[in-house]
Amino acid sequence: MYIKPSTVLRNSYGAISALAHEKEEPIYITNKGEGDLVIMSIEAYERREEILRLRARLEMAETEQIAGGRTYSLAESKEQLDKIYGE
Repeated sequence: MYIKPSTVLRNSYGAISALAHEKEEPIYITNKGEGDLVIMSIEAYERREEILRLRARLEMAETEQIAGGRTYSLAESKEQLDKIYGE
């Protein structure tokens, strides 16, 4: 996590942009010592959004399976994973 004061954003936009692209993590901007903004590169943002969309789809599929009574015990799940990925 990177935390920078708002003056750095005003005075050194290029450096903040470079840091966002280099680290591929959010940069937290403070104003008067309080959290104010989060800045990230477009690539990091798009990657994060895709992960969130995937998680939402997985959660929806899981909810549908549970509602339909299609659940597996831990042993059954392990057996299925072993078939797919080997031991």
